[in-house]
Amino acid sequence: MREIVFDTETTGLDHTIDRVIEIGGVELWNHIPTGKTYHVYIRPAGRKVDPAAFDVHGISDDFLKDKPLFEEIAEDFLAFFSGARLIAHNAAFDIRFINAELARLGQPAIPDMMVIDTLPMARRRFPMAPATLDALCSRFSIDTSRREKHGALLDSELLADVYIELIGGRQAALSLVSADGSGGRDEGGAVIRVGPRPRPLKPRLTAEEIERHRAFVATLGEEALWLRYYAADTEAETA
Repeated sequence: MREIVFDTETTGLDHTIDRVIEIGGVELWNHIPTGKTYHVYIRPAGRKVDPAAFDVHGISDDFLKDKPLFEEIAEDFLAFFSGARLIAHNAAFDIRFINAELARLGQPAIPDMMVIDTLPMARRRFPMAPATLDALCSRFSIDTSRREKHGALLDSELLADVYIELIGGRQAALSLVSADGSGGRDEGGAVIRVGPRPRPLKPRLTAEEIERHRAFVATLGEEALWLRYYAADTEAETA
């Protein structure tokens, strides 16, 4: 199962007039990072960065003046994101902005069914506790020392670690590999490979071997420990 953990930065808070200026994404396959990422800065045609937004992400109009427009990166964006389940923190905000950009190009919107929001996931798991990305990183001991400002790619990388912890930690991606590679997938699409069945606990002895052993045990006297096992076997067979 392919997933993209992603984040955006914008010129402001109103998706009807503000624009996306940065997109970052991290690819997961069966909840394991593949090492593939997507990152782009975008020039917001006809829109300046709001000072309050600049305080959050530190991306200036001057920095963006030579960056491509959304229409110039749309094909690469769709190639990376299409067909994957999308993961974001407070996903409604990011998806509204992405869909507004797509609508300006006459492209179909990303459907809600393709998106997972980690914010309500965190609130369900930790009721009444802070559910910001920083708070969740602290809870799961995820290093945020590089995070001086919000940044789409860095926040996506941090959120990928948080998401994996929210769905059960690294064990969620565990697969048990057999010698012949046989196996299947669970309901979430993760690979499950089943190893060989354990050998039976009882030894496969012939009737002659069992009788010889009984004869040997008889020479050990009435206190022989083996007699207790024979008695237990007899009770199990007659039960």
